[in-house]
Amino acid sequence: MTDEPVPDVSPDLPALHWRATLRLLGHLPQGALSRAFGRIADTHIPRRLRPAVLGAFARATGIDIDEAELPLTEYPTINRFFVRRLRPGVRAWPAEEGIAGSPVDGVVGQSGRIRSGTLLQAKGRSYSALDLLADPDEAHRFDDGAFLTLYLSPRHYHRIHAPCGGAIARARHVPGALFPVNAPAVMHVDRLFPRNERLLCTIDGPLGRVAVVAVGAYNVGRISAAFDVAWNGGEHGWVTNRGTHAIEERRYDPPVRVERGEELMAFHLGSTVVLLFEPGVRLIPLAVGDPVRLGSPIAEAGGA
Repeated sequence: MTDEPVPDVSPDLPALHWRATLRLLGHLPQGALSRAFGRIADTHIPRRLRPAVLGAFARATGIDIDEAELPLTEYPTINRFFVRRLRPGVRAWPAEEGIAGSPVDGVVGQSGRIRSGTLLQAKGRSYSALDLLADPDEAHRFDDGAFLTLYLSPRHYHRIHAPCGGAIARARHVPGALFPVNAPAVMHVDRLFPRNERLLCTIDGPLGRVAVVAVGAYNVGRISAAFDVAWNGGEHGWVTNRGTHAIEERRYDPPVRVERGEELMAFHLGSTVVLLFEPGVRLIPLAVGDPVRLGSPIAEAGGA
């Protein structure tokens, strides 16, 4: 993790075809198209065809079906398979309470200090904690703290777990765009994460306050909340990409208690998680592109 401010340098740019694709997406109805993809992903698959259909999907995306909680015949749709749970015991969490574990399987995008309210997105591109969280008081709490961005590709497990134990007093749904969040988009789209639709909550626990921001993306764009199931609108529902335009905040009194490793949210087809930590938390050294597994150590209390 670096303590240097975000550099003012020319950004790296993705390949020309990606720039053209992203410009085109900027003019398309991303939410409506993503909801259409969602309906396809929700198409019922006859039980006898599930091993072939879902097996082909797993091979195409690189999903390890041996880690899935259930056999392929028990997932009636691509979406239900995509948000599969893991078999018990295939991930481990740190023994020490003051160490945060990764909330997801993924790949490190960026990490570092939050200087003057600014987070690094990619070379030459940054964004503000205020824009990401849509709350000035919350954003101020994390100034001079640390952040970690984790990208989930289609092959990854797509449920999000609590990086630490604690209490959730507030959560927020912020509508927005649904650009892709892959490497070309991160390189090309200014303020990508604050522009995209997102669901976030804050956890008060042994590492102070930790913000967990789930950023939606193109192709479905649904995020469900396990800490507030009623918010989803049904057992297999979701909070985001409903075509709404107003920020919705929920406050919990008493706060919702969560244990480290407990399920928080789920992506119904992939995206990115951004974690924000208050000052006094040290990130475990991780480089851009490093793989992380659910529960692996990412931060600890008492750091500079």
